[in-house]
Amino acid sequence: MSITKQSVVNSILTESTQLGTAAEAFAPSNIALCKYWGKREAELNLPINGSLSISLGELGSRTSIVESDSGSDQVYLNDKLIEPTDRFATKVISFLNLFRRELQQPVVIKTVNNIPTAAGLASSASGFAALMLAINDFYRFGLGNEVLSAFARMGSGSASRSVFQGFVEWQKGLREDGMDSCAQRLDLEWQGFRIGLLKVATGAKKVDSRAGMQRTVESAPLYQAWPEQAAKDLQTIKRAIEDKDIELLGQTAEQNALSMHATMIGSWPPLLYWQPESVAAMHRVWELRALGVPVYLTMDAGPNLKLLFTAEYEAQVRDAFPELTDLDLVAPFG
Repeated sequence: MSITKQSVVNSILTESTQLGTAAEAFAPSNIALCKYWGKREAELNLPINGSLSISLGELGSRTSIVESDSGSDQVYLNDKLIEPTDRFATKVISFLNLFRRELQQPVVIKTVNNIPTAAGLASSASGFAALMLAINDFYRFGLGNEVLSAFARMGSGSASRSVFQGFVEWQKGLREDGMDSCAQRLDLEWQGFRIGLLKVATGAKKVDSRAGMQRTVESAPLYQAWPEQAAKDLQTIKRAIEDKDIELLGQTAEQNALSMHATMIGSWPPLLYWQPESVAAMHRVWELRALGVPVYLTMDAGPNLKLLFTAEYEAQVRDAFPELTDLDLVAPFG
């Protein structure tokens, strides 16, 4: 019999779920410096390779859960009631049901994202992480961070990393039930590290990450080289963080991201998340670097760029990218 999300949850939560009380939790969005792309097992969102990310501080998702007095579940996103048949609502309730199980207690779940939803800025990661943290408090499970990370991963792979702040490594794991496929915060800080969120398009993607990942793994010949490169890049990026070497980190993260996108472009049908504005922004990054400013780019499954640089070059980055607002410039460590 194949392992399911429910069987994994039941193996950890051996007692019946008790009536919940009000709970609220926040989780940050995260940007992968070494990307997760491809699954060794789809049901549990188990990755083919490990990954490493940096959180976006106060940018992310805040989720609250209270008992419903209407007799039915209700899901809100950014203060708007979502239809029960909407894909977002069904995903949220399906995830809750893993932990609610046979308990008959309808709830109201409200999520507020202060980043664009489904635009390649990791809103699903922060959303499922915040939901998992709120579920843990609502039902008073008292689960540890690594279990919470493994459970959040079953909602969205990258959510495993959004349980934590700072630099976070997600271990790919080897166990069939996936409970060793969880994230851990690295005990490393970099006060001068900066991220610029360059938003090219903030609408929902036509092909979501899950579908794009599956298409790439199944049809892209280039993908065969990806797991080995990702494993090597992860170790290089960890060393760069330890040494606070922005050139080594930036070069490795940029090549890692563009290699991931190359596998997507080489899939069939071709999968290209970039917009013309994305390519124009890449050229601006490269032109700025040619002038001696160590700024680098990374991109997730979407058209938006994330700029990687250090505080001493913030003025030059702002001048080159005047569309960046104060809210688009993130200092993960204050």
